[in-house]
Amino acid sequence: MTTGQHRAAQPESDPQGEEPLPTLAEQMADQLGGWRGLVESSIPVVVFVLANIIGELRPAVIASVAVALVIAGLRLAQRRPVRHAVNGLFGIAVGAAIAWRTGDERDFYLPGILYGIGYGLALLVSAAVRQPLVGWIWSVLVAKGRSEWRDDPRLVRTFTGLTVLWGVVWLAKVGVQAGLYLAHQDTALGVARLVLGYPPYVLLLLITVWTVRRVTRESEPEALPGG
Repeated sequence: MTTGQHRAAQPESDPQGEEPLPTLAEQMADQLGGWRGLVESSIPVVVFVLANIIGELRPAVIASVAVALVIAGLRLAQRRPVRHAVNGLFGIAVGAAIAWRTGDERDFYLPGILYGIGYGLALLVSAAVRQPLVGWIWSVLVAKGRSEWRDDPRLVRTFTGLTVLWGVVWLAKVGVQAGLYLAHQDTALGVARLVLGYPPYVLLLLITVWTVRRVTRESEPEALPGG
């Protein structure tokens, strides 16, 4: 067993008093902002889709931005974490500004499509150059800045495979949205934005957390052969 593999297993086994990795539930809750974060981030998009079906573009834009502002304001007033609310507000505001300027409701979804394409390509490129982006994100968000996984070939392979999976899924779902955008299927595009938003993201997170924790646990007995 290499020294790198020994270090990579430490966060899971905590042999030297280091803080253990958060549980799967804790990691999921942090990334998604809990059930409240899931709901709150989806509400402005739902408002836009429904308001745009019932009425016209500009009232729909105003309604979606107003709802996003109210949600962010409530989180601030309640002294709750605002990271997810701010991210959602930024995405809504950019899309709303473009749609308002062009007068085309489908442009509300354009920033998300472009972001998805860029993110998917970045994931695949990072895997190709053996610097898997999922591994570095794991280091920042879960491992408290530690990057010992770089010294463990098994974890490098694991994060590389996971990064490819994320990239393929991301490009697939954004490809569906891009096709609807080019076909001027505005209502279907709004529905696709909702359906292809959090469900694939939640599934990818579950697969990632379960896979990394399994590989880390399997390395643990090798790292400590004498108990």
